[in-house]
Amino acid sequence: MKRVVTPELLDEDLGTPDEVRDSLLDLRGINQKFGGFRSIAKLLAVVAQRSGKEQLSFLDVAGGTGDVAEQAIRQLSQRGITVKATVLDRAASHMNRNGSQIARVAADALELPLMSGSLDVVGCNLFLHHLEENEMLRFFREALRVARVAVIASDLRRNRFHWLAAYAGRITYRSRLTRNDAPASVRRAYTIGEMKAIAQRTGAASFNLEAHFFQRFGLILWKANP
Repeated sequence: MKRVVTPELLDEDLGTPDEVRDSLLDLRGINQKFGGFRSIAKLLAVVAQRSGKEQLSFLDVAGGTGDVAEQAIRQLSQRGITVKATVLDRAASHMNRNGSQIARVAADALELPLMSGSLDVVGCNLFLHHLEENEMLRFFREALRVARVAVIASDLRRNRFHWLAAYAGRITYRSRLTRNDAPASVRRAYTIGEMKAIAQRTGAASFNLEAHFFQRFGLILWKANP
């Protein structure tokens, strides 16, 4: 299935405040039901285990409402791992500022406003498919600069079955933005083979790439061989 880039409405806030709010609620439901929360938590747990760290500082890039970071904090705390998270997003309108555990920063993901080696892990969920290959390499290299231990990413796998499933789900979405964006996201996502080729060019010491629950992949770029 050929990769096709079409605009996603939520990216540009092309909706009323209620439509944007409902689309963010849709996204939370998708992450909860179809593996987004568990994927990021799993990747962070692998980093903690292999690095021998019981505490991790984590930058969630394009993290929006902070739902993914909050779930990661909750899930890893059950394993005795403490995560101190910061959410970075370009759109301040997507951020939920009610959470007490998470700092929030509005900034460009391709120019992270952080010192080199300032956080253990830099990661993202459902962000990579928004980027073209050259932009993704720029993001990964910037993330590797900021991370002390690893960069993690969870995103969609592109194939016809997944596109059909996303399209069929339109009847359940709250927002017309999600009805456009869900199938569009799958069409512009990458395959595992494509991601492997990109990961090999990032400059990471090594990487792990595997399929995750319901048409996702999980990627870890290591700063040094674990």
